[in-house]
Amino acid sequence: MKYNVVGKRLPRSDARQQVTGESMYVDDHVKPGMLYGYILRSKYAHAKIKSIDISVAEKYPGVKAVITHKDIPCNRFGVHVDDQPVLADDKVRHYGDAVAAVAAETIKIAEEAAKLIKVEYEPLPGVFDVYEAMKENSPKVHGDSNIFKKIRIANGDIEKAFAESDFIVEDTFKTQRVEHVHIEPHVGYAEIAPNGDLIINDSTARPFTIAADLGKILKIPMHRIQVITGAIGGAFGGKNEITTEPIMAILAMKTKRPVKIKYTREDEFISSTIRHPYYGKYKSGVTKEGKIIAREVEIFADTGAYIDRGVSTLTKACVHGCGPYDIPNTLVNGYLVYTNNPISGAMRGFGVPQVGFAYEVHMDSIAERLGINPVELRLKNVLKDDDFLPCGQEMPIVTITETIEKAMEIYNSRKGMK
Repeated sequence: MKYNVVGKRLPRSDARQQVTGESMYVDDHVKPGMLYGYILRSKYAHAKIKSIDISVAEKYPGVKAVITHKDIPCNRFGVHVDDQPVLADDKVRHYGDAVAAVAAETIKIAEEAAKLIKVEYEPLPGVFDVYEAMKENSPKVHGDSNIFKKIRIANGDIEKAFAESDFIVEDTFKTQRVEHVHIEPHVGYAEIAPNGDLIINDSTARPFTIAADLGKILKIPMHRIQVITGAIGGAFGGKNEITTEPIMAILAMKTKRPVKIKYTREDEFISSTIRHPYYGKYKSGVTKEGKIIAREVEIFADTGAYIDRGVSTLTKACVHGCGPYDIPNTLVNGYLVYTNNPISGAMRGFGVPQVGFAYEVHMDSIAERLGINPVELRLKNVLKDDDFLPCGQEMPIVTITETIEKAMEIYNSRKGMK
């Protein structure tokens, strides 16, 4: 059978515009009467907010509006739990938390006016280490515990399997936080249509999610909100969530003029979501022939100041935590932990790259301990057709063996060419 699409190299529909520079990004748009917004951010990682005085900033020449949490109809949002304020109210929970916002005739005026906003803070002890955050006497980011979620996946008899193992190999691991660093920072503008509808032009990968969240935050029907996206200069998971949209919207509503807000590169690093840092331990029981019969995994995910997509990310990490290997006895324990670090969220792979790094390095440790070729060890233990993951998911078609063999064939052929 001949296919017109499958197996064919097809050009991107916007390839011409991309290479000629004709693509229109949100920051390319300038509307008549456009104002420019600036967000005042916390310089504390953890502090109570005792008062916010915007009176002087409101009178600064060229300023058209200044807003705080009091202007937000519903000041809490989130993916799994509404724990994040649009503008901080009771306290700030990480360095860079948004506290107030200004709309002015120029960005320079907005920045200067923001310096005149007086925020009285009461600094609080912070917690920046995931293990310290889990202790009972640690500073609490939210509520009475920093452990927001525990996930446990168990299969077989792990203790019996360890007792029957010829070797037990243990490794600890940690992965760093990673900023997406897309070429285009977060940028967007809000305007009010003649009929009163809210229009958001936004560099986002999830316009319908943004519209739904805006409806809840602003307490207006979703059909009165239009979110428009154009060309996006990179996202990689970092443009999934609400950032500036409700702030732009309220400033536009108050001024009746379009309002644009654009993150600086510093804003991106301190205020946008990052890849979750993971910490944990791998423990495997192995026979002298190299068959893995037991694996115990602990994963501690630093979600930062707010949960964002932490639950779904940790769930995927736990499901994939033992790797693509047929291990009859497994135990995975995952913990999602609040800290006063930057907010962790979605990034390519949704929690799996961190554990993928960990379990493959662990496999190399096992191979070294047993004196077995690491490729041979993997082929001896990989999943086959109709095997099951520890969570009970059936894998009807598995091509790992063929993939490894093909990769080694290519590697050996190139090695021979040198």
